Amino acid sequence: MTNVTNDIRFPIYLDNHSTTRVDPRVVEAMLPYFTDHYGNASSGEHRLGWHAKESSERARGIIAGSVNAESKEIVFTASATESNNLALKGIAEAYKDKGRHIVTCATEHRSVLDVCSTLETCGFRVSVLGVDNRGQIDLDELERTITPGTILVSVMMANNEIGTIAPIAAIGAICRERGILFHTDASQAYGKIAIDVQEMNIDVMSISAHKVYGPKGIGGLFVRRKQNGVRLITQMDGGGQEFGLRSGTLNVPGIVGFAEAAALAMRLGEEEQRRIAVLRDRLQMMLSAAGQTSINGDESARLPNNLNVSFHGVVVKDALADIREIAVSAGSACAFEDAAAEQYSHVLQAIGIGREQAASTVRFGLGRFTTEAEIAYTGARFTEFIHSYRSLSQHQPSATEVS
Repeated sequence: MTNVTNDIRFPIYLDNHSTTRVDPRVVEAMLPYFTDHYGNASSGEHRLGWHAKESSERARGIIAGSVNAESKEIVFTASATESNNLALKGIAEAYKDKGRHIVTCATEHRSVLDVCSTLETCGFRVSVLGVDNRGQIDLDELERTITPGTILVSVMMANNEIGTIAPIAAIGAICRERGILFHTDASQAYGKIAIDVQEMNIDVMSISAHKVYGPKGIGGLFVRRKQNGVRLITQMDGGGQEFGLRSGTLNVPGIVGFAEAAALAMRLGEEEQRRIAVLRDRLQMMLSAAGQTSINGDESARLPNNLNVSFHGVVVKDALADIREIAVSAGSACAFEDAAAEQYSHVLQAIGIGREQAASTVRFGLGRFTTEAEIAYTGARFTEFIHSYRSLSQHQPSATEVS
C-alpha cells in the first residue's frame, strides 16, 4: 500500500453519524460556564443566575434562527432521543380525543419506532410506511394511509445509516393540507443541509448537538407556536422549566455549546458540505474500484458525508477486526456468528438487503475534521484488505477437499 500516513491522526475517525468530535471553538465557548458563569438559569435573585439565564436565551435565539424558528419555539432536552419521546408521546396524549392513528416510516430511528410500539400498547394504531430500495417513502401511499383519525405523521429528515434525505417539504405540505401534525427527526440532517421549518411545514422537529460538533447531553425540540400552535403533554414534571414542557435544571454549558456549534454550522455552511461531499465521492470511487461493491441509499438525495457500501463476499466483522486504525461502523446492527439469528439492521431490511449483504456492509461517516490524506489512506487500506480477503477465500479448500 502506498505510504500516505503523513499528517494523519490515528485512529482515522469516519463514524460521524454516531457522534462527532467537539469542535475546539465549541469547547472554548463552554469552558467559562463550568468555572466562572456557573449559576442556575432559574435563580433570579443574583447576578450568576441572571447571566446563566441571559446566556441560555441568547443561545436559544441562535439555534432558533438556524432553522427559521422563533426563540420560544425551541425546547431544550438532553438528546434527540428524549426529543422524539416528548414529541410523539406528548402529541399522542394531547390529541387522543381527536384521533389515535399515527403514521411513521420503516427506516426511522429506534427512538421513534420503539415509542410507536409503546403507544400501540396504550390503544393507538400505528401505520408503518415501507420504503423503496433507495429508502424513500411513496407519497401517494402516505396520502392513502391518512385517515380521519390520523393525528401525527413522523418521518425522519435524513437516515442515520444510508443517508437518504426524505422529501420533507412535500410531506409537510400533505400534512398541512389534511390538518395533521408533522414531526421529523432531523438529528442527522441538522447542520448538514438547509432546514427551514416554515417552508417545510414542520410542526415539531428533533435535533441534537453531538451530531454537529457540539457536546453530548444536550438536544432540542422545535415546537410550532404560530398558526394554532402545537399542544404537548409534558413527559417530565418538576420545576416547570422550558415553557412547562421539560422540567429540570438547564444544562447551561451544553446549551451554550449547542449554540456555538449551530453558529459554526451556519457560518461554514455549504462550503464545508461541498468539501466533505467531494471527499466522500473520492472514497466511493476508490472503494468501487475494488469490484463487487454496491452503494446503499439514494445517491441523488443523500447526506453529503454519508457512504454506505456493501463489499460483496466480504464479512465486515473480519475487515473491522483487521483495520483497527480506522473507526467506522458496520451497516448492520451486528455481525452474526449464529446462522439462526433473525435480526439485523432494520434499515437495510427495509430497502431489501438480505442478511448476507448486510454482513458485508460498512457505513462511512465523514466530517469537518476529515482530511484528504485520511480518505486516501482509508480507500487504499480497505481496497488492499478486500483484494486480499477475496483472494484467500478463493483458495480456501472446500469441505470435500479437506475430507
